[in-house]
Amino acid sequence: MTLTSAIAVFDLGKTNSKLFVFGADGSVLSETRTRPSWVEYEGLRVLDDEALFNWMKVSLARAVKDHAVAHVTFSGHGCTFALVEQDHLVHPILDYEQEPPQALTDRIDMLVPAFGETYSPRLPLGFNYGRHMLWLEAVKPDTFSRADTVLPYPQFWSWKFCGRKVSEVSYIGCHSHLWAPLRGYFSSLVHSRGWRGKMPAFEKAGAALGHWQVTSNEEAPVPVVVHNGVHDSNSALYYYRSVGFQDFTLVSTGTWVVIFNSACPLEALDEHRDMLANVTVDGKPAPTIRFMGGREYDLASGGWNKPISPEALSRVIAKGVFALPSFAPGGPMQGLEGRFVGPEVEGEERAAAALLYVVLMTNLSLDLIRSDNAIVIDGGLVKTGLFAEILAQLRPSQEIFTSPTAEGSAFGAAALVFDTLGQKPFANETRQAAPSQLFGLEAYRDAWRTLAEIDEPGAAAPKKEFHA
Repeated sequence: MTLTSAIAVFDLGKTNSKLFVFGADGSVLSETRTRPSWVEYEGLRVLDDEALFNWMKVSLARAVKDHAVAHVTFSGHGCTFALVEQDHLVHPILDYEQEPPQALTDRIDMLVPAFGETYSPRLPLGFNYGRHMLWLEAVKPDTFSRADTVLPYPQFWSWKFCGRKVSEVSYIGCHSHLWAPLRGYFSSLVHSRGWRGKMPAFEKAGAALGHWQVTSNEEAPVPVVVHNGVHDSNSALYYYRSVGFQDFTLVSTGTWVVIFNSACPLEALDEHRDMLANVTVDGKPAPTIRFMGGREYDLASGGWNKPISPEALSRVIAKGVFALPSFAPGGPMQGLEGRFVGPEVEGEERAAAALLYVVLMTNLSLDLIRSDNAIVIDGGLVKTGLFAEILAQLRPSQEIFTSPTAEGSAFGAAALVFDTLGQKPFANETRQAAPSQLFGLEAYRDAWRTLAEIDEPGAAAPKKEFHA
């Protein structure tokens, strides 16, 4: 089978949503982006889904006209769900970064299954989206009961485009409290709350689901095949496996730094460290650790968006300036408030301290997830300039590779569609990172761990914990 038409991938993040168009040879033909709008609704922060849908329809129509796109799929950030009744939402989609009222949290959290069943740690806000489902069920029982379907975020968008309601395992298995990875089935929470009937049948990520008709005033409607979407970080994991990596650790960076190491035993996962078992697109547990590294870098750096020089990093190390955890919720050092110690710095030096912080948190996370194999780094933090090189200096026994695309989630979603069509256009284009030569980096790491009161991997979690 020869594919002569292009594939569109909507890569839907919390703060940025993008459309990538891939040619039949796997090349990126175009990219466009927008910022989703989160608005107030009855005291809650929710997605303006119609505004985002309008952008998606216009962008897809342009891609069909400019690049003869004939397929579309979706890659989506975790933690988000839609309550649907027949052909409409019964409640707007919640922003996952909001905490249920304190009066409800104890009652909600008592219903959550044990970590040994779901491998979903108890996290704040809506990082476990089953927790937000319990919240809506408690405060709006009539609205919740009217919903006939709970759709994961990527499947909400495939439904909007083709009208078919399905589930997908990598998203439902993403620290939601809704999935039991060892059983490969829904958790006891789904059954005890009577939600099983609201969960539609599963389809494989990348499977063809239906069609969307792109219409214009001048021409006949053009059908676009709609494919089942996927959880973004699991999509990146699939992409690197598809180009030949097998025994490796993936560091997927964006708003979140999500680290997968399938070689880590499940018994090593510590729920208090934001460690969990994600689920791959083929339903297998994927040991994971994560922290909100992209968000933390933005906050700690003061919004710095340019590369950082080795000279600035060297000055920060020499001055003894440290950023200490944590600048955002979740992660392996929960319940600590992010702060700087040492001489005050601004501009590029502050950004250098923030970059060192994110590298050191990544290094700690790699220790906790027992990474001793090859490492692949994907996503936005590669663009800071020296992220991979600093990590390579700290982990000299491991090969560290970076991707020239930095968009593994979109490439993975496209690869899943190409697989469905019997095509494999992508090649391994990663490059090995050369270690940086920062004088004093190893001593700086040791001092950082002492200042942050970080226990050695395998020890108990920090004393200052956040209990959701």
